[in-house]
Amino acid sequence: MKNSYPIVLIPDEPGFVVYIPDFNINTEGNDITEAIEMARDAIGLMGITWEDDNKPLPSPSNVENVKTEPGEFITFVDVDFSDYRRKNEMRTVKKNCTLPSWLCYEAEKANINFSAVLQAALKRELHIN
Repeated sequence: MKNSYPIVLIPDEPGFVVYIPDFNINTEGNDITEAIEMARDAIGLMGITWEDDNKPLPSPSNVENVKTEPGEFITFVDVDFSDYRRKNEMRTVKKNCTLPSWLCYEAEKANINFSAVLQAALKRELHIN
């Protein structure tokens, strides 16, 4: 499920404190870009935690109901909770693969970790850091 939540950016040295009213949490960033990224991460983490606890996700607040002080400003952060969960899932899955026996022999002789090499190759192929 994807939604956009209002956040309040509060200037601070250095950067910004971020208040997320719909989840009643704070985070921070050294600049606007980082503050928004941290807000997306905080909302995503809180959202999947609530889902795991069978707690309903809040509907985004109406921007007119979000209170700010002078110097603070409101923006929105979009979060796809399904995508966030998928990208942050740390459980492992077993996959079988085939390769020539001579290559398997050489890799085992060199104490190569097959899982680590496959993960590195997949990340490189998919352009994932």
